[in-house]
Amino acid sequence: MTSPNDQQQRLIDSTDGLHVVDAGAGTGKTFTVTRRYAEIVGQNDVEPADVLLVTFTNNAATEMKERIVGHCEYGMRDLSEAPIQTFHSLCHDILMEHGFEAPTHLGIDDRITGSTRILEDENVEQAQFREFIRQFSDAHPEYDDLFRAVTEPDELLGLLNQLAAKGVFPTTEGWYRNGEQHLDGDFAAFQDRFDELNQPRNGGSKQSRLRSKLGSYGRDKCYRPEAPAKADLRGERGTKQVPASVAQQVFDEDRAALQQFVHDVYYEYLEFALSRNYLNFGFLQLFAFVLLCEDHQLRESIAYEYTMVDEFQDSSEIQFKLALLLADTNNVCVVGDWKQSIYSFQYAAVENITEFEARLDRFVAELNADHERVAWEAQPITDIELIENYRSTQAILDFAEHSLVTPAASSDVVDGEAVQERMVSLASNAEYENSQIEAFSHEDEHEAVLTKLQEIVGNEDYQVEADDGELRCPEYGDIAVLTRTRDFGRELLATAEDYAVPMAYEGGIELFRTDPAKLLLAWLRILESDAERGWAVVLEEAGYTLDEVQQYLETEDYPSNMQTFKTELEALETVGAVAKRVCTRYGYDGATADVLLTTIQSLHSTTTVTRGELIRFIERGIESGQTQEVHASAGVNSVTVQTIHAAKGLEHPIVVLANMNERRFPPSGGESGTITFDEPIGIRQRNVFGEDHGHPHIYDNWRTDVLRTCLPRGYDEERRLLYVAMTRAESHLVFTAGETPNTFLEKLPVEIESVVPDVDTERGGGTTQANLQISVPTPDGPVGHSPHTLMRDDVFEAGEGGRGTEFGTQTHEFAEQYALGKDVAPSNDDERNVAALLDSLDGELRLEEDMYLPVTVDGEQVTISGIVDLVHIRDGIVEIVDFKTDLGRHGEEEYRKQLSVYYHVLDEWFGDRAVTASLFYTAEGERVGIEPLSRRELASLAGSVMAE
Repeated sequence: MTSPNDQQQRLIDSTDGLHVVDAGAGTGKTFTVTRRYAEIVGQNDVEPADVLLVTFTNNAATEMKERIVGHCEYGMRDLSEAPIQTFHSLCHDILMEHGFEAPTHLGIDDRITGSTRILEDENVEQAQFREFIRQFSDAHPEYDDLFRAVTEPDELLGLLNQLAAKGVFPTTEGWYRNGEQHLDGDFAAFQDRFDELNQPRNGGSKQSRLRSKLGSYGRDKCYRPEAPAKADLRGERGTKQVPASVAQQVFDEDRAALQQFVHDVYYEYLEFALSRNYLNFGFLQLFAFVLLCEDHQLRESIAYEYTMVDEFQDSSEIQFKLALLLADTNNVCVVGDWKQSIYSFQYAAVENITEFEARLDRFVAELNADHERVAWEAQPITDIELIENYRSTQAILDFAEHSLVTPAASSDVVDGEAVQERMVSLASNAEYENSQIEAFSHEDEHEAVLTKLQEIVGNEDYQVEADDGELRCPEYGDIAVLTRTRDFGRELLATAEDYAVPMAYEGGIELFRTDPAKLLLAWLRILESDAERGWAVVLEEAGYTLDEVQQYLETEDYPSNMQTFKTELEALETVGAVAKRVCTRYGYDGATADVLLTTIQSLHSTTTVTRGELIRFIERGIESGQTQEVHASAGVNSVTVQTIHAAKGLEHPIVVLANMNERRFPPSGGESGTITFDEPIGIRQRNVFGEDHGHPHIYDNWRTDVLRTCLPRGYDEERRLLYVAMTRAESHLVFTAGETPNTFLEKLPVEIESVVPDVDTERGGGTTQANLQISVPTPDGPVGHSPHTLMRDDVFEAGEGGRGTEFGTQTHEFAEQYALGKDVAPSNDDERNVAALLDSLDGELRLEEDMYLPVTVDGEQVTISGIVDLVHIRDGIVEIVDFKTDLGRHGEEEYRKQLSVYYHVLDEWFGDRAVTASLFYTAEGERVGIEPLSRRELASLAGSVMAE
């Protein structure tokens, strides 16, 4: 695409006023948005600082900047500070600069500082939330009955994040800006939904859907004795409708105690997080929103003349409101496609775009209820539709529309007329119309898929467009296999390895099921007296036969070298040190070990985790299948395997949509949490604790069960997922299933053929199977570095010989134990020098302190984090001491970078005291002062590393 089409040009030229843009799949959205941005900043008296462009990911923000540069007078350096970023990074910037006292607006006596960390790892946050819940439940015995009904306390964290995305926040005594009305629910809106479901069908001859659904009322449930009977709810025999009085009967429930419980958990968790010096992404937005609402002068000073929001269908309710607060004029443009809204699990609200005008009016009224925060006129609204598709053939685009009106299950009812009325059909710009759209099924679906892949490769019936615009026969690299859930793709990858079919998986890897994690878990179990389970894994890894392993387990006379290693581990004080020593012992020094150690260190830095708790943390990670993102180098000519969510925004010449099976797409989910929030019924409790003749029992809540029968099942989003999957295909689309094809596949206008798998084992792929390489994903927020990433490795390689990592670790561990007053004695001169230094210090000692220094690099927030060995605090002065076992001074300039990070963190912490930094060379017993680099110099170093 080199020049805009008519619809794109209209948007580019429409710089002022309110615009809602329906940008369908493949219609050149990024191309148009960046051209529009360039048009805006090309006006007189408008600079990049006046224009807010919100993107969905950091990568998208970078791509936007790169594209903008080519169409305006500004270069990348000019745009480095421009507000082209995600909501999360935008809120982070606002809080870091202005949000010191933001928590006080909710009555929280704590502050947000430059060292406040952003917690990104879900596993780590769940671990620290469990620690909070233990403390909370101990402090609040009045909530014992509620906790007895909660199956898994972790579910409460999801509830709090959901409320934060909704814009519901607690204050000391209640709820911010009447948030309790959302928890109460909206009976009028529920009544409308109840009445709609309760209409008799077939002209009055067939019972209503609601009455039919209530036929399963009480099935596999245990209600309190006072719960009404099924017949009382459904009405007399022969009636077609549920009695109208049932709506009020099920909605009305005394939930004051439940709401107070949620309030107290929410409020005290915010206090807990701030006391631990971290925020999650939801809380970033929460405090930024509160700050912008309360500080009118600040809001007016940072508001933007032009506001654009990309991927608006994936925004949450609070993000919509943030955009309004940050807009100084009605020059607001939101761009999205309701058909591609697939992130409700991240609290995206598709209604933001499907009901834009109604929500705009409602949110403006809410924000202006007590003070005029949005001063501009919310009319008129101009709708622009981008309809020319530059990706897929017309056959695929037309076929994809069927997904949006196709039932997802036998009980699913689709309002096809309403969908068609909202839908904007796309027109293909493709030069060739040669699409194959087909489906097949076989019980051995993995082998059937591989057979089909081999059939496609080199087949003229599946020709794709080459770079020169001509058609050519397809290769493996032209094909992507997309799945609804992760498991099928991983299984397919394993099967492909057996048959030497080249395939690369891009999605997530179960970190805690890798070998380093399994061995760490084994040694932790050995240390925590779960010896048999641990020793069995360790011995097997060492190469002992099953008979030998059994003999060792029976006699408990384990190999002496293993016993020695166990003793070494027992002497270590922290779980991070145990994890590091295990990885070192087994030679795990690659990306897998790095991510594992980073995760454990992050856990350790935010909680007081014990070895036993780390065992449970890893076990939960195994059970839940928690993943880290992977990027598999596909090599040359390899099939790509992805989940549909991971494939959004991408395109492939040929798409195979696999695992189109019952209970897989849509997936069969279990029950939701015990305490739930849904519109319009508010906060509800699915299970309640009670006593039956003096015996404790957990009852099902009959009101919640009936209320939830009136809620939609989420099938609309499953249809949108199917649409996204289809529209990734440029030329050809293939569906596959096993023995039980799902309703989608059975209802789509495509014939399902039977195939016989016949994978050609001699054919191979001509390439080596790609290896999975783990990398820490780029966070949707500040980028992280450690001081070591700023240091040059070659300096240490060229210097005088060191004494190895193990010696250094041993010396540091001695220093920590000695400073803590443990019963340890120096075993060498280095340790004696360390002991002498520690004996000479008369102030407060802090050991292994986590340090987090935020700096700005080319407009992007970067956090440099590390651990300082020793902090010595005295009246008027704070001393940083870092132990070095080097035999020479060759690394001093590099160590200066490391200590400079620590210096600036402590200088901020202890603003009323002088801060010094020094190296202590343990071999000589000599302490050397270091002059720290400035924050600007550190930012420059980080920028150089990021540019490499």
